[in-house]
Amino acid sequence: MPTTSTPPNRPFRSVHTVVAALAVLALVITGLGWHSLDSLRSNIAVAAGLGLGGADDGAVDILLVGLDSRTDAHGNPLSDSERAMLHAGDEVSSSTDTIILVRVPNNGKSATAISIPRDSYVNVPGIGNTKINAAYGATKEAKRLELVKEGIPEDQAEEEATKAGREALVKAVADLTGVTVDHYAEIGLLGFVLLTNAVGGVDVCLNNPVYEPLSGANFPAGEQTLNGPQALSFVRQRHDLPRGDLDRIVRQQVFMASLVRKVLSAKTLSDPSKLSQLSDAISRSVVLDSDWDILNFAEQLQDLAGGQVKFETIPVADINGETDDGESVVKVNKQAVRDYVASLADNSDSAAASVDPNSVTVDVANATDTDGLASRVSQALTDKGFHEGTVGNSTGQSVSHTEVLAASSDDAGAKAVADALGGVSVDADGSVPSGTVRVVLASDYHGPGSSDSSGTSAVADTSGATPAPPAPPISAGKGGPKCVN
Repeated sequence: MPTTSTPPNRPFRSVHTVVAALAVLALVITGLGWHSLDSLRSNIAVAAGLGLGGADDGAVDILLVGLDSRTDAHGNPLSDSERAMLHAGDEVSSSTDTIILVRVPNNGKSATAISIPRDSYVNVPGIGNTKINAAYGATKEAKRLELVKEGIPEDQAEEEATKAGREALVKAVADLTGVTVDHYAEIGLLGFVLLTNAVGGVDVCLNNPVYEPLSGANFPAGEQTLNGPQALSFVRQRHDLPRGDLDRIVRQQVFMASLVRKVLSAKTLSDPSKLSQLSDAISRSVVLDSDWDILNFAEQLQDLAGGQVKFETIPVADINGETDDGESVVKVNKQAVRDYVASLADNSDSAAASVDPNSVTVDVANATDTDGLASRVSQALTDKGFHEGTVGNSTGQSVSHTEVLAASSDDAGAKAVADALGGVSVDADGSVPSGTVRVVLASDYHGPGSSDSSGTSAVADTSGATPAPPAPPISAGKGGPKCVN
């Protein structure tokens, strides 16, 4: 692929900035250098008319979709050898195996990639209540059959049906999360392989050895470097995992974090061959919405660095849910999801955003029957920079909801703690000394620290459901890969 020469007015920092900015898209635009952007714009596949943007909700929200497709981004069928390499088979599929909302606050200083389980039971326009991964494929196929029946040529019917599928998924994600989706990015199976090979493999770590032939996963325990086909098996495995699709999501997150770290390393940035491979991979496997000005987007993220990209998962009400017809689904509480996503938006103008966490001492009291909950939450806050105060069980009267207490309900430190815990309410309590915040945990708490070391829910639930509150975020900053199931 042709490249352009180095722009004389751009320092090396702009190279790093562009790559870091695009790395928040994880597998989509990861690794684009300044010399590749202009040439890619004429070669990359685009999707138009998806009804994106239109409202400022405090962040730029990017819907990243991993498509279980047997074609490349331009609709060309994969070769026999490519299908064999991907363990893809011959079945035509438009299943959205990976659905991630990348939320970049308006201040451009951080980014959170929020995974949405593929089996989340939601309302899809035109279909009704169903798994969210059916939004794209089911809508597309229904539209295609309708158009073909009307006598529309197959190629045109396929194009219009694909657009309808994308629109349905955008609307379903927007309804679930309460955001306005501003941009759309899509990558097929081939992209995982090509991008991984382009950076020379991606480092991962497994708690235990794995052998699962349906996905092709066959790995020893411990740290290892995966090539493209191995990486695809690693992120696609769903069977024989303790938490099923939720463990699969964690694998995707650690893989993407490791890929971001690899791309941002000097060895990748300074290697023209690797950057060229990344460009080739993207032009063949990625689709972006037609209104997305990537260069302008990168310029808005001048302060974003690899360590400011983290990966999380929406709160889940029941990972073992069932519909009335007995179908296995992941049940989610839409309001809880919306509250969680809203807490990640731009609050840079608020007093809480200007608080130095180390200046706030946080006492944590556990008012539940769950052992160790206060310690985990306190550790989560300490990891965010807050100063540890008194930690233990609550000795007061029982509480019905989790609360953050301070001398004043307008206390900036209390608001900062509440934001860090996912949007907990702040109440005034005159007994709390200045400079100190008290957190009282009730059984409704699903924020950071509410999962035990195995990743299962640590908060008692009396409804018979198996909730899965957000696990600790996975950072794309420095350090080795986190070991996972």
